[in-house]
Amino acid sequence: MTFVCSKWCLIGTARYGLRMNLSSRCLRKLALTVFMISICTAGVLSAPSSVLSAQSGTEYKVIIQKAVRVKMRDGVLLVADVYRPDSDGKFPVLLERTPYDRAGESGIANELAAHGYVVVLQDTRGRYASGGEFYPFRDESQDGYDTVEWAAQLEHSNGKVGMFGGSYVGATQMLAAMAQPPHLVAIFPYVTGSDYYDGWTYQSGVLMQWFSSSWTSILAVDTLRRQADNSMLPKEWVQRLPVESYPVLKPPPATSLVPYFHDWIEHERNDSYWQRWRVSDHYAEMNVKGLHAAGWHDLFLKGSIKNYTGLHAEASTPAARSGQRLLIGPWGHAPTSPEGKIGDVVFGRNAVLDMTGTALKWFDYTLKGIKNEYASTSPVRLFVMGDNVWRDEQEFPLARTRYTKYYLHSSRGANGTTGDGSLSVDGPDAERPDQFDYDPKNPVPTIGGRLCCGSTLPPGPFDQRPNESRSDVLVFSTPRLAEDLEVTGFITVELYAATSVIDTDFTALLADVDANGYARFLTDGIVRARYRDTTKQADELVPGKVYKYTIDLWATGNVFKSGHQVRLYISSSNFPRFNRNPNTGERMLGSSRFLTARQTIYHDGKNRSALILPVIPRR
Repeated sequence: MTFVCSKWCLIGTARYGLRMNLSSRCLRKLALTVFMISICTAGVLSAPSSVLSAQSGTEYKVIIQKAVRVKMRDGVLLVADVYRPDSDGKFPVLLERTPYDRAGESGIANELAAHGYVVVLQDTRGRYASGGEFYPFRDESQDGYDTVEWAAQLEHSNGKVGMFGGSYVGATQMLAAMAQPPHLVAIFPYVTGSDYYDGWTYQSGVLMQWFSSSWTSILAVDTLRRQADNSMLPKEWVQRLPVESYPVLKPPPATSLVPYFHDWIEHERNDSYWQRWRVSDHYAEMNVKGLHAAGWHDLFLKGSIKNYTGLHAEASTPAARSGQRLLIGPWGHAPTSPEGKIGDVVFGRNAVLDMTGTALKWFDYTLKGIKNEYASTSPVRLFVMGDNVWRDEQEFPLARTRYTKYYLHSSRGANGTTGDGSLSVDGPDAERPDQFDYDPKNPVPTIGGRLCCGSTLPPGPFDQRPNESRSDVLVFSTPRLAEDLEVTGFITVELYAATSVIDTDFTALLADVDANGYARFLTDGIVRARYRDTTKQADELVPGKVYKYTIDLWATGNVFKSGHQVRLYISSSNFPRFNRNPNTGERMLGSSRFLTARQTIYHDGKNRSALILPVIPRR
């Protein structure tokens, strides 16, 4: 399959190959290749045709200045390439700060510069050509501030600076905006977070293990190259005999490559380690306009939405508050095919976006004052799955939402496909609870959903039926719908449950089941029992006691078509998306002991477990 990727992320194994050679740039390009295959955002994002075409006008020849050194306040030199129109005029500056090698972004830089922008591509601290030590998030605020202000003073700059990029490159924007550089006017962060504890590294107290692990491995490749280069002593090594004992290179210990991974595990609670980088604490200080692009199947969906709603409500000036826009498509943290295929589902060609055109439209509006669709009175644009159409809205969540409880029911048990679990707007009376055993040595396997990085576990919507045969998965479904049901907004599950251990997890996953039985993933969530009330401190359970858990499933935008079913899966694991709870109550760091937990899910007149859906009345 070929994927639609604009010049922002035109990269792949065919272009760079997979052979590692520490004496060349192959190692670092491998890291970029692996990551960009998973976040090739020209295919990730999409929008209606009105957003696709770039602003017409003068196109310039482009002059490129390579490897410009930019001094940070602590003396560290970061390296950037500057692309500018071949003109004596002054232009706005567009800045991208990336840990994934600025060389991979030359295509988009040329195109943006040709349309009348000075474009700066910079390797972040400690990455590729830039000096210093890389530690995620730590230096991005001050380095972002210093680089924005440097860019504003470039000879051909008119003093207005915008920033663009996705995932961690979106984080570099949000953290720069947090520092309030005076010349930063607008940002375009896509598929990124608002908090690097909840919604990036952890979710409701549970480590997002697949992302944290696979992303760290990708980051480690460039660090390995740098450290291996620095430790080479060929003049000494060549003296050794026998000749074949020549060591070739001295690989550093893995712990020295990514010390932050250990820190993330050590700080499993939402403590002061994370607070210094919590963007959402600083919305009221920010004075930037923002186009926040998100994906219904993206693992940073919650943060992207929060960045929009937070800045729309709290930014420091009326212009900044009214200058926020939100775009949510069906995307995951991975490419979209030309037909609009994400995961296992084809959403149509209108689910593919020309990212260059979208960026030009946004920055033409915010930095050049050109009146285009971003000047409209509809700040929110959503792709509604099921109908597979785009729709403009005035707010998110939608003001006309009717939050509706679908209660859990069963008579002989909801375990797997042989059970009779159901969902109904009618509340339960006297019903016996459902039970299952959760064995962390045999967790429920992740099938698609909100994943990153790489192709080993592809993200996006996939059929969840393979897990329905497990006895540790409870299945609750509505009858086949007599008419379409739109669910757009935030989703939660209120679960009344008891367990035989002092700590465990409970998971929930929502699917749209078509007439053929295909159970399409929509959204999921988890809660770690000891962090059920707060992720700042742990509170052990009393075995056998019934507790109420609120499971945050984040959000979706979907029309369950007539003849389809709403399906909810309840279990205690979703691995490796989330790390397994060993059921011991021990902290994650150093823990290797497992216990099996007996889980009891209540749905009766007193303990009314329910799925709460944001139902949108059909017009």
